[in-house]
Amino acid sequence: MTKPLTRDTLFKPQRPTAATKAEITKQVSMDLTQVETDLRNAKTAKLKQARLERDARLAEDAKAAALKPVKAAKARKR
Repeated sequence: MTKPLTRDTLFKPQRPTAATKAEITKQVSMDLTQVETDLRNAKTAKLKQARLERDARLAEDAKAAALKPVKAAKARKR
């Protein structure tokens, strides 16, 4: 008896070539690099926002301190 002709019996399975493995490795490394870049950019944006908020708060505090009247020192009686 002969085997029925199917895709698996008619054609031998091809082994992955070295180029295919290299492409997979390249894609994985590029994906990891992209994830790291995205995380770094998100952290940078978060820190920048915090710095801007801090600078704005410090500017408001300095403005408020400049508007407060300064009390004159009392002279001591002898």
